[in-house]
Amino acid sequence: MAQAVEDWYRQMPIITRSYVTAAVVTTIGCSLDIISPSNLYLNPKLVMKNYEFWRLVTNFLYFRKMDLDFMFHMFFLARYCKLLEENSFRGRTADFFYMLLFGASVLTSIVIIGGNIPYLSESFSKIIFLSNSLTFMMVYVWSKQNPFIHMSFLGLFTFTAAYLPWVLLGFSVLVGASAWVDLLVCFMCHR
Repeated sequence: MAQAVEDWYRQMPIITRSYVTAAVVTTIGCSLDIISPSNLYLNPKLVMKNYEFWRLVTNFLYFRKMDLDFMFHMFFLARYCKLLEENSFRGRTADFFYMLLFGASVLTSIVIIGGNIPYLSESFSKIIFLSNSLTFMMVYVWSKQNPFIHMSFLGLFTFTAAYLPWVLLGFSVLVGASAWVDLLVCFMCHR
């Protein structure tokens, strides 16, 4: 069993492996109270006034508490990040890293700019961790590049991959999660 997990981990492409490792270590560190989430969240004022630039990166590494939602996000992160890096970006690791960097920059910019717009600032000020959004972005990009792959959701119904982000968005709403951030990703990635 341990050998199978080690082989699976070593077979991941470098960017996927690095991001999954950083996300798991950060989330476990916070769960064990080794790291405080208050040192990780996105706070534009602390970034600009106190020069806490690490917050621009660490808010993408923390997935809140370790529960079923965390396991789902790690599954989606490992699966779709790996599929993108191995297929769509085969032999172009720097391009894949640039896509992640660009997506993270756009998400951060949307939250910072949205936090300064009257009537919207209250909604945007609640968005302090963007790790779920970056994972959702990778699922969205993969689904747009593979729109005709047939999929099944929990064995309940089948659909094509083009509808995967919308199925996940609907599932998030059903379980009581906020769809606001996922809608931002759909808006950001839609071409």
